[in-house]
Amino acid sequence: MYSSVPNLASYFGYTNASWTLKCELIARYVCRLLRYMDQHGYTMCVPQQPAEAIAELPGVNLTSGYVRRALDHLPRQSERAPWKSYQNYILDLVNFRLSPLEDGALVFSRPTQPAPAPATSAR
Repeated sequence: MYSSVPNLASYFGYTNASWTLKCELIARYVCRLLRYMDQHGYTMCVPQQPAEAIAELPGVNLTSGYVRRALDHLPRQSERAPWKSYQNYILDLVNFRLSPLEDGALVFSRPTQPAPAPATSAR
């Protein structure tokens, strides 16, 4: 997810192991998050960085020339959770499945006004 961007999740697999291992963990986490939002009546989830400054690091730990040239355009990460992207399946497995969703990094909200009733056509 990207800070200050509501309801958006993207997948980026491991660079040191099977790409799909992390993608599956992320997909299951997003499903867990969507179920949680549905159960609590939330319609929006926005990751918010803490008020204090946190160090920004490249989001990808690759040193290829084409990656290094694009670093300014790629997502960033921090040096600590939940803003850190790990390259460790066991650590990610525990974090994605067991970490609390309301940890202060995600801001949830409900609609401020009821959704309009669906239009019915006259027959």
